[in-house]
Amino acid sequence: MNPKLLCLDRPRFLSRSAKAIAVAFALWLVAGCSSISYYAQSIQGHLELMHAARPINDWLNDAATPPDLRHRLELASRIRAYASSELALPENASYHRYADLKRSAAVWSVAAAPPDSLTLKTWCFPFVGCVGYRGYYDDGEARELGGQLSKQDGLEVFVYGVPAYSTLGWLNWAGGDPLLSTFIRYPEGELARLIFHELAHQVVYVDDDTMFNESYATAVERLGVAQWLATKASDAARSDYAAYEARRRAFRGLTWRTRRELAAVYERKPASSEDAVAQGAAKAQVMQRFRADYAALKQEWVAAGAAFDGYDRWVAQANNASFGLQAVYDELVPGFEALFEQHGRDWRRFHAAVADLAKLPKEERRRLLEAANSPRS
Repeated sequence: MNPKLLCLDRPRFLSRSAKAIAVAFALWLVAGCSSISYYAQSIQGHLELMHAARPINDWLNDAATPPDLRHRLELASRIRAYASSELALPENASYHRYADLKRSAAVWSVAAAPPDSLTLKTWCFPFVGCVGYRGYYDDGEARELGGQLSKQDGLEVFVYGVPAYSTLGWLNWAGGDPLLSTFIRYPEGELARLIFHELAHQVVYVDDDTMFNESYATAVERLGVAQWLATKASDAARSDYAAYEARRRAFRGLTWRTRRELAAVYERKPASSEDAVAQGAAKAQVMQRFRADYAALKQEWVAAGAAFDGYDRWVAQANNASFGLQAVYDELVPGFEALFEQHGRDWRRFHAAVADLAKLPKEERRRLLEAANSPRS
């Protein structure tokens, strides 16, 4: 996830130290916030996060560090080194420090879409372009915005916690992005996925194309974690990840089908009130079928011995905004994975190819990624 999450509404006290001012200016460039209230809040929130971060070695040498945290930090350090040595991801200051945020998420994000479309509302800022979500360091402020978008604009809203975000490498000179308590205890495969994903944003990032950016980072995380697990992980870690990934793929397939069904419902715009009612009924049927299919899928998992409820909340809140947001992370991944294969599974060549795509107009790079994933005769 990228730094445009950081544009917020309400100003707070801003440190006046020389370092804070320098970081503030850099974050203003990254976040592109056009008003001082956005600027002050985004800077304050990130400064608090940076202030909480200490070098990993400090934590490892501190007798008060719990053994389980010590183990996770050592694992994260190995994953971080692997990212640079084997996946050609940047070697820089990011993920060499750790911060205990004492909260459940790094930021809370808001996505919104119309009742008859999966197209996300976007927020646009100077320097970094437009994105289909907006983030807050305070979940109450995120939910307040969500309420406004729902009541005043009639949009379907999805508010969700985000465990990490990337500053795209712009702040490596100031300490970089730290490891966080919000994800450090993830299972090994999931921890690797997140680190690989966020580092990928520091390799290639394109203004005004959230789907390209997130799908690329998602492809990097999937391909990278498969390589990590095959070469570095224990049998237990591989087994745990395989079971979790099987559930994820099944759920992803279900949501992919549902997105297609919803898109078909929304394709024809109602010409009359009767048409609008019929469209609403068709939408309700798709959503009812989605939840019934999920219940059946979960029952299969339970029957197989997996006491897993990780998607329950998402399913309960599912709407156009959540489905539209998921498309941002998934839609172009097959094209990127095909591109990786076409370049001989060579990470440097792959990243360079993605950088070349990033120079093209949005529609052209979308077409090329779709063509990369098309079967060849």
